[in-house]
Amino acid sequence: MSKLGLLFGRGARGLPPAVPVDFAHLVLPPSPNTCLAAPAGGHPGAHVTVPLLPVDAATAWGVLRSLGERFPRTSLIEAWPDRRQAQWVERSALVNYPDIIAAEVVPLPGGAGLYLYSRSLLGWSDLGVNRRRVDRWLAALEAALRQG
Repeated sequence: MSKLGLLFGRGARGLPPAVPVDFAHLVLPPSPNTCLAAPAGGHPGAHVTVPLLPVDAATAWGVLRSLGERFPRTSLIEAWPDRRQAQWVERSALVNYPDIIAAEVVPLPGGAGLYLYSRSLLGWSDLGVNRRRVDRWLAALEAALRQG
């Protein structure tokens, strides 16, 4: 993966091949350019705790799957429906930096849990971009679930 390929690609072009994220064993990098949201007790390094979603996992997956296409400069990279997991790339408006967003819905008693991981592929610090993105996705998911 070359930095030039990352910067000059559009959508998923120039990115390394997508592989599913194993959230149970995810090791977060030491850099501050990531944000992980997880269900309560879902990951010891989670930056954000996601409340239980008040719908079953299949319903939450359908809503989540449609969310990514609603955000500017965001493209689906790959989806694994059997895992209820998908990955998107969002590119910055000015420099075209690619950030990866991975999400997985898991069935839990009384509803569904959500893992949402946003990370930069370039640089050390993101000035809070990934945290704001996770907050934006969580708010959009909550609003979409309320609308039914």
